Amino acid sequence: MSHDDFNFEPIRGLPEALPADEHILWQGRPNSLRLAKDAWSLNWVVGYFIALAVIRVITVSDMMSLTSAMAQGIPFLVAGALTALLLVGVATVQARSTVYTLTNKRACLRIGAALTMTLNLPYVCIGNAQVAVRKSGLGTITFELIGETRLSYLMTWPHVRPWHMSRTQPAFRSIPDAERVAALFAEAAETRVSMPKVAQRDYTKTDSIAAE
Repeated sequence: MSHDDFNFEPIRGLPEALPADEHILWQGRPNSLRLAKDAWSLNWVVGYFIALAVIRVITVSDMMSLTSAMAQGIPFLVAGALTALLLVGVATVQARSTVYTLTNKRACLRIGAALTMTLNLPYVCIGNAQVAVRKSGLGTITFELIGETRLSYLMTWPHVRPWHMSRTQPAFRSIPDAERVAALFAEAAETRVSMPKVAQRDYTKTDSIAAE
């Protein structure tokens, strides 16, 4: 497994040309809005400012007219809208600077807007993977690594499984058609290492993929 600074890409998303026996199965990147919701808790932030506005209106409603009381909540709504735009903007920058790649031998993550790096995850270094799929088809695939390799949670965030800091699990986050990508991974891992097993869980839909 290697970590390479991004200087020049002979192939989009990869730091070097592929060997003759390796080929790309899939490439993609996060959906910006879904990344803002998953990584930056956009819905919770918006809900927080709405709650502040409602509380403010209720607090002052017995001291002034309803119209005046409702006006008191507008600054909170404006602040919430600006914060939401900022979060969506950050998520958009992160998404556009990201390229996820599956080849027949490895999973690769080109990540980082200011400091870009590429993570190469050979299938032999991946013990398990999990995919969480939403009704929209968007979802996240997380990779549980085996061996002694350790990744920095802060350096790879948000392209990691949240709150798994002691053993960082890199992830393809908020990708379209996640179930199909998971199937590609399972097939490639089967060919490269051994038979992966797929079991259904809830998310709305979550599959567990093991490459043992």
